[in-house]
Amino acid sequence: MAAVSATASPLTAIAATAASPTPGVESDAAAETGRGRTIIGDGHIDMGPRFDHGRWTVQIRDDTGKEAVWRNADDVVLQVKDRAEVEVPKDSAFGFLGKPGDHVWLLPQAQQEGVLWPGWNSQEPKVAATVDREVTWQLLDVRGPGDFVLFLNGSFGTPTVVFDARRKLPQETGIEVNSHVHGNWAFTRPGTYLLRVRMSAKTKGGAEHADTRTLRFSVGAQDPRTAFAAKAATSPATHRASPGGGSAAPLWWGAGAATAVALTAVVVVLRRRPADEDGEPQLAATGKDGE
Repeated sequence: MAAVSATASPLTAIAATAASPTPGVESDAAAETGRGRTIIGDGHIDMGPRFDHGRWTVQIRDDTGKEAVWRNADDVVLQVKDRAEVEVPKDSAFGFLGKPGDHVWLLPQAQQEGVLWPGWNSQEPKVAATVDREVTWQLLDVRGPGDFVLFLNGSFGTPTVVFDARRKLPQETGIEVNSHVHGNWAFTRPGTYLLRVRMSAKTKGGAEHADTRTLRFSVGAQDPRTAFAAKAATSPATHRASPGGGSAAPLWWGAGAATAVALTAVVVVLRRRPADEDGEPQLAATGKDGE
């Protein structure tokens, strides 16, 4: 599909409903894990679980080169360039991003020229063949100079928040097996962000698998190489204020009725999970190809 123009208005950049790319054959990624530190600031990548030599692990599928390759999360910095900076629109539906006119750095659900396009999938061949129903994705901790929000564009561009870094962690969502989804990744201040994530699943044979990794984002004009030196969290998330008044932790699940959003290549389904310990209903986002 065509990319959204880099000159599109901020509202268009945030609210445009977009389809994930047609996944194609996921087994075309290189069998061996890519080696060496890599900074990725443009093109398509996905985060997801993989059986690497039989061991369940969370990796990043890098589609930006001539051949797709899986990479260890520790070896990758995901760069959010200054050209991804947009203003929060005067639409109250986007109030969770800040006040109208506030600046955020946005990796959008719609592909945009010159901006990284991250998604998530559960399509690695062995994962797709053996996992029972879905992969559980947990966001355990967020550290950075501002807030982080992940949200999906629904019907008519209406946003549905998946993660919001001003609320309590950990939180989780379900990724239906053999699915491929894109969303909007928003950061409220420039700097380095560390997102500690865990993906787990049970196979059809009853075996349980889990792995925890840290995603590194470099936001704004800083040298992205500095993000490699940032220390990831190793303890459970706690509420804390970040420099500048933001919150570097917790997230929120949007409440409301279950919503199905038909996209060109993906059907995104938001399903209620049982209420968390604060009594708020949780939503699980899944995508299913070919429907």
